[in-house]
Amino acid sequence: MAGAGMASCAAPFPARTSSPPEASGAAPQSEAVGQNAVQNFGETGLSASSIPVSQPRSQPQLIKTANLQITVQSVTTSLDRVKAIAQQHQGDILNLRDEIPTDSNRFRAASVQLRVPQAKLEAALQALKALGSLDRQSITAEDVSAQLVDSQARLKNLRKTEATLLEIMERSGGVSDVLKVAQELSNVRNQVEQITAQLTALQNQVAYSSVQLNLVEVTASVRSQPAVGAQVNNTWESATASFGKFTVDLLQLGIWLMVYSPYWLLLGAIATLGYRRFKALPVPGSTESRHHEPPGESSS
Repeated sequence: MAGAGMASCAAPFPARTSSPPEASGAAPQSEAVGQNAVQNFGETGLSASSIPVSQPRSQPQLIKTANLQITVQSVTTSLDRVKAIAQQHQGDILNLRDEIPTDSNRFRAASVQLRVPQAKLEAALQALKALGSLDRQSITAEDVSAQLVDSQARLKNLRKTEATLLEIMERSGGVSDVLKVAQELSNVRNQVEQITAQLTALQNQVAYSSVQLNLVEVTASVRSQPAVGAQVNNTWESATASFGKFTVDLLQLGIWLMVYSPYWLLLGAIATLGYRRFKALPVPGSTESRHHEPPGESSS
């Protein structure tokens, strides 16, 4: 057995020289097999496009708006807390209207419009509800995902059109052609600016939610009556101011009369002369008028 093993180990190598032709023929055979496998894969209908690929669904782009009405003990104190809540949640106060009633029997109310990041909306609402007793609450959401996708697609196409027009303008030689392309390019850029502004506005509305908060005091505001001394002082100031104004008005009237005095004198003289002539006229049927009758005429 040992001799046989040594004989096999001592066998000459020419037996391996015949293997390269077989190896060279194996390569084409393996390629053919691979092609057949691909062909069979295509015939079975399992193409790359038909293989289900799990793609993550994009979150809907929502514009959220909340509306709250809360009854509080003090509107003034609650407004200060609302400002602190807005700053704490990285928000802003867009509008503030504080209605202070003139009638002591009316309730004081205030309305505040806030804007907070959408991710902090729930926390901000919880903080606002802690101001007092919640009377009314509503939250609305508008899905603008389709509008955003459409605006982005239109903007992408317009960018491509803008790049194409720029290439055409560089190749154009005639002045008329360049002017036409420049006009078209200006129109495209105007559309780009409009869509960009709309897209930015939508994205801001999605990123920041709006909160409309109405605050109402639990009791009617009582107006404090001024003290007696303050009332007397106010009356004295009003009287002195009225006296001074009346004096100034009289002085102004005297100045006007003095300036127009020649006209008043002329009108007075004309009126006096007319009155004297009117008094000098004889009255019909009187004794004086009979003495002035012509001779030869007698009354019947």
